[in-house]
Amino acid sequence: MRIGDVEWHLVSDGTFRLDGGAMFGVVPKPLWERRTSPDERNRITLGTNCLLIRSCGRIVLVDTGNGRKEDAKFREIFGFGEETDLVTSLAAHGVAPADVDTVVYTHLHFDHAGGGTRRDEDGRVVPVFPNARHVVQRAELEDAESPTVRSSASYLPHNWRPIADAGLLDVVDGEIDVAPGVRTMLMKGHVRALTGIVIESGNEKLVYPTDNMPTSAHAPVPWVMGYDLYPLDTVAFKERYLPAAIDENWIVAFEHDPVVGAARIRREGRGLEFEVVAPAPGAAP
Repeated sequence: MRIGDVEWHLVSDGTFRLDGGAMFGVVPKPLWERRTSPDERNRITLGTNCLLIRSCGRIVLVDTGNGRKEDAKFREIFGFGEETDLVTSLAAHGVAPADVDTVVYTHLHFDHAGGGTRRDEDGRVVPVFPNARHVVQRAELEDAESPTVRSSASYLPHNWRPIADAGLLDVVDGEIDVAPGVRTMLMKGHVRALTGIVIESGNEKLVYPTDNMPTSAHAPVPWVMGYDLYPLDTVAFKERYLPAAIDENWIVAFEHDPVVGAARIRREGRGLEFEVVAPAPGAAP
């Protein structure tokens, strides 16, 4: 897939499951069940649609999924699927871990930063991408290192500290240019300092809003996750950017949608419809 001169693909670290009620917050279950079917534990299937970008010789990876280093209990609670893993998905696009030169973390929750480290043959946690600079917002790192009671379960220090110890972590303040045609977009909503990605080239635009719009079902302005620490900021983000995405024909990529990977959004009566540009990796045709 291309946006002008920039090549992009969604790559999967496999599926996992989270509570449907938490994923849809105050949206009543009879409404969100029309979009997705929960299991007997009320969990819904989610994707880990990480973003692989090639631009002017650069290879950039945005987020790394859950990884495979957690214990069996953790994997069972969150329903980790075994369909694929990130390294296998990257290999399908001709990319080895050592080829990646930049990893951008949208934030440091375990389902976004877990795949950046692994256990080696001695059980030590080490970086997966040994040649990559790993980019994170300073405010997000501060919140991860000093979490609240509400956020602490989402932040697992072995997902980023081994990267910092290896001298591979770049802490930034505000928006940056990642590669030609690729920049970050700083947002508030899901967390205090959430990093989205914008690819803009050849009069086309792709936006990767990560957990401020994790699935296509979360595109409607009021459909906000219960996990969001700043839900009114999530609402404000969508009130600002959803009309532009529709009117300017942006491609919007959904990090956690297990079916719709990326789409153009259209108005349909009082609702929205989605012109799928790319299915979620691994989704049934």
